[in-house]
Amino acid sequence: MTAAIIVAAGKGTRMGANVDKLWFEVAGRPVIAHAWKQFNDAPSIDEIILVVRDGMQEHFSELAKKFNFQKSFRLVVGGAERQDSVWNGLEAISPQTEIVAVQDAARPCTTAKLIAATIQAAQETGAAVAAQPVTDTLKETADGLVISRTMDRSKLWAVQTPQTFRIEIIRRAISTARARNLVLTDDTAACELIGQPVRLVNSASPNPKVTVPADLPFIESLLRTTV
Repeated sequence: MTAAIIVAAGKGTRMGANVDKLWFEVAGRPVIAHAWKQFNDAPSIDEIILVVRDGMQEHFSELAKKFNFQKSFRLVVGGAERQDSVWNGLEAISPQTEIVAVQDAARPCTTAKLIAATIQAAQETGAAVAAQPVTDTLKETADGLVISRTMDRSKLWAVQTPQTFRIEIIRRAISTARARNLVLTDDTAACELIGQPVRLVNSASPNPKVTVPADLPFIESLLRTTV
């Protein structure tokens, strides 16, 4: 059995004060509704856990009814940090689950093909992540003002979501991070703590995340071609 955890408990502070980016409407529905639909429609996903801010449960239940999401889902309250929210999602997953895909709710263009590819890679390796090779020239700076050196971009990848794992591996990885009081920005970093290899899965199609208001027109144009 394969589950998805959609992490929708963040505040999205880079969008501006008192703005929840997940509820911006693009291509006829909120950002979160697009992200949810991708996993609702994906044949490789059996159930969905949405990790939300406390007090938002009714809004998500109404969203499911409005857009007729049929796949089994549960709502879970998020934690203080991202890994705490993922942990809460893991605690709510059905006992039969073998593979779990963790998805940013603000990434609405993820395709069923990419979801399935990360699941297959996780079955083979134990952990996998959607990613794209870096194409820009990257510079490192020590003080934020002057370039220290040029990075070798041939070895660099920008990771995305889904980040997909065998269930026992991601539980052990996040348990280790929590035990060490570490705050991590993604789940593959927790795998690094326990020496778990993570397979890179090339995301051939654009899979952007809504981070700042300027992201919305591009994402809208992508979604308009698929909805």
